[in-house]
Amino acid sequence: MTSGDLQNLYQEVVLDHSRTPHGFGLRDEIAAQSHQLNPTCGDEVTLQVHRAPDGTIEAIAWEGHGCAISQASASMLAVLAEGLTVPELEHRIDVFREAMRSRGKIEPDEELLGDAAALGGVSRYVARVKCAMLGWVAAEDALHKLG
Repeated sequence: MTSGDLQNLYQEVVLDHSRTPHGFGLRDEIAAQSHQLNPTCGDEVTLQVHRAPDGTIEAIAWEGHGCAISQASASMLAVLAEGLTVPELEHRIDVFREAMRSRGKIEPDEELLGDAAALGGVSRYVARVKCAMLGWVAAEDALHKLG
């Protein structure tokens, strides 16, 4: 597979998540919630973290509006988080942040990040990193509120 083919595949993954987002729609019961805004472009997300009785992440529920990158990234996070422990999700948030801040020098680990690895190219565009990080920052904030 050429790098162009891979880039096209990644673009399709991002578009698929933005068209049919996973976890979209807030729930009435709120375990922990965070609202984040990207003042640079106006993207917004409200994200809830719901825990299962065993302490793992049952679901990430979210609503928001903005560019395809911010919406797809929140969707990818919702899929990734299901079934993880809080420390496992916190680790993945750290790994994603490191890749996004690398300016393309760190290739995201697909094994750890799932579909979110497709956002690796975003790290080369500083203005878009905040878009990709929006849902992840909201999840991190909500995790701190879980207590």
